[in-house]
Amino acid sequence: MGLILVRHTRPEVPTGLCYGRLDVGLLDTFADEAAALLRTLPEVRRVVSSPLLRCRKLAERIAATRAVSLHFDQRLIEMDFGTWEGSLWSALPASQLDAWAKDFMHARPHGGESVAMLKHRVDRALAHWSAHPEPIALVTHSGVIKAAASAGGTEARDFAVSVDFGGIMALSQCK
Repeated sequence: MGLILVRHTRPEVPTGLCYGRLDVGLLDTFADEAAALLRTLPEVRRVVSSPLLRCRKLAERIAATRAVSLHFDQRLIEMDFGTWEGSLWSALPASQLDAWAKDFMHARPHGGESVAMLKHRVDRALAHWSAHPEPIALVTHSGVIKAAASAGGTEARDFAVSVDFGGIMALSQCK
């Protein structure tokens, strides 16, 4: 049947903040954003979510509205940006950003997770959930969606897909 990747709604963070694993809240527009998403979300029989609040709240709303089961999967959590978490991207040391750009897949100048590590765990999650016959909504983050859409690519351009806050993408669109 298929997997539907769902990006969380707008988080309550300053513009330009690196907030991968930070458990941040949502804007007060959440109810309207969730309602808009629900109007466009295809039929799903199960919801699986990152455990972070910004995904969990949307996943709970989808599961309750559609009367389907809800599961949490740590593999759907956003990339761990280590020491960069909570910093403005513009304030990060240029040398660290350059090191990341030079070895996009494997560099970890922040001490957190590499893109290759993110891709590996996302691939494991997708393999697990795609083995289920029913349509499933995976409520997750931009980095996870980019990893899913990269189709085995290893360059930054392979991870350039963009899904708006509260947006959806069928996994079949990622290949």
